[in-house]
Amino acid sequence: MEASSRTRHARELFAPLGPTYDRYASLLSFGQDPRWRSFLVSRIAPDASRVVDVASGTAAVAIELARADPARSVVGIDQSPEMLAAGRERVDRAGLDDRIELRESRAETLPFEDGEFDALTFTYLLRYVDDVPATLRELARVVRPGGTVAMLEFGLPRGVWRPLWELYVRVGLPGAGAVVSPGWRDVGRFLGPSIRSFWREWPEPRLLDAWREAGVTDARARRLSVGGGIVVWGRRA
Repeated sequence: MEASSRTRHARELFAPLGPTYDRYASLLSFGQDPRWRSFLVSRIAPDASRVVDVASGTAAVAIELARADPARSVVGIDQSPEMLAAGRERVDRAGLDDRIELRESRAETLPFEDGEFDALTFTYLLRYVDDVPATLRELARVVRPGGTVAMLEFGLPRGVWRPLWELYVRVGLPGAGAVVSPGWRDVGRFLGPSIRSFWREWPEPRLLDAWREAGVTDARARRLSVGGGIVVWGRRA
């Protein structure tokens, strides 16, 4: 399957950010990103001995998954070789080379057999794919019946927090990103519109329906802060 313009744009956007991604993602999210990732990992059952982390990037979630259970093996998948290179360095520094494998691939066409994993996680992915239901079906396909599928995404704040969020993503985030580097400035400009567009097309009830139609039962969502992360998870039927 040939990569779409949306996929290619995501690849180009994040290619130069690998060495600085984790540090500045935490900074620009006011320290919330690590907390969101920890909650995502906490949705995975302790007996999930083989887990795949899709859109793994610099392997932050993969490392946390491995640390959560010393008997667990993790495969991280990402389409960006640059991000994976940074991830391999992190895995090496963490001393987890024997339990974490990073591979270059796309979420839409995973190189695995049906039901190969006990659980699957993915972060900030669905905004970058063209066909959300088809991608969810592909993600669920590689998880065994009863295994967990869980995602982390940026949410849209509600009520009085929405104007503050809009000010930050329209002015504060691009400005702060520009101080860091041109690459982070571009991410800052892109982030707000991409989050708005995704939740406009996939409001929470419709997204949860798509999860259920993909074979993930009792899918539920939890907002983790007024202006940030939302985790969705459920069990593979």
